[in-house]
Amino acid sequence: MTIAIDIRSLSGGAYTGVGEYTRNLLKYMIPLDPGIRFKLFFNAHGSKPDLSFLDGAGNIELCIFRYPNKYFSARTRFLNSPKIDKLIAGCDVFFSPHFISAPVGKNCKKVTTFHDLSFERYPEFFDIRRKLWHFSNNPKRQAQEADRIIAVSGSTAYDLSDIYGVDSGKINIVYSGITEDFFREHTREELWHVRAKYKLPERFILSLSTIEPRKNILGTVKAFELFKNNMCGVGLPTSDDCKLVIAGRPGWLYKETFEAIKKSKWREDIKYIDFVEDEDKPALYKLAELFVYPSIYEGFGFPVLEAMASGTPVITSACSSLPEVVEDAALMADPFNISDIAWTMEEVVRDKNLASFLRGKGLVQARKFSWQKCAEETLKILRMGVL
Repeated sequence: MTIAIDIRSLSGGAYTGVGEYTRNLLKYMIPLDPGIRFKLFFNAHGSKPDLSFLDGAGNIELCIFRYPNKYFSARTRFLNSPKIDKLIAGCDVFFSPHFISAPVGKNCKKVTTFHDLSFERYPEFFDIRRKLWHFSNNPKRQAQEADRIIAVSGSTAYDLSDIYGVDSGKINIVYSGITEDFFREHTREELWHVRAKYKLPERFILSLSTIEPRKNILGTVKAFELFKNNMCGVGLPTSDDCKLVIAGRPGWLYKETFEAIKKSKWREDIKYIDFVEDEDKPALYKLAELFVYPSIYEGFGFPVLEAMASGTPVITSACSSLPEVVEDAALMADPFNISDIAWTMEEVVRDKNLASFLRGKGLVQARKFSWQKCAEETLKILRMGVL
């Protein structure tokens, strides 16, 4: 059996979410069956994917092409050619880890992963460039033409049926995983290094994501202001030294959030640290007293899973896929209700027993998600493609 995998998301240095998904699937899936031939399709005019993490696996064939990306993308999107299975001299199943255009011949089965349909549910959260990218790749057509679809959550599976009319019988839900780095115990020296590197306060509530409307960082800032007002109003000293740390690169429409911070009565207690290196994230979560993530829509929600695996209490939204990921291991709030978010902050900061309970539940919940399990379930679906 020959399985082809589109690895174009592995171009460049820092990986996107889809790149991390692809990388981890390759790492855990390829060793599962040495009898399967994996053809890895890659196209980039001037770069080469780093596959050192595969540690010299003998059942892979790297199929690299050097077509100019704009030319190649235009042909696949608008002319539905070339057929990629023909380019790589044949395969039984072609797996696309994302709905990027990848035409195949009629005798080749195709499996496509959909991570979310946020661009359909909340188009106002996307700029014109990203709207054009989604339009040109035509995700609805990709969903309808796929022989099977992998949805990373029940929420995404529901959206595929509800918005695109995809037959639920061809959708399989396979949750993504999490790396062991987040579960690892850190030494005091490692924690001190991260605290010093980012100049972190002693006690803080953490927000970590791209600064854009869908992530609702503005809601977090407003909830923190109310939290501080409420805690000080009843004379609780725990509010005096509890800060808010916001981490993440500015995305689209970020200025309103920064303006709110600048004008805040509590601006001295709000610290923005911009981009955080991947290797520093586990320690950053561990140092936080609480992780707050009131996102308006998530196809899966890696940050809440990472925080739980790090032993940090979590507050998140009671919408989209987030309740699936956290179950009863986090407090959930209405992302549009600032008072609701602020109240949950107060509960965790004031009640040490509740915080400890959430830490324990979060660690158990996070263990339900692994890349090994994701790889095994994904391979089972790819095998189904030729049965």
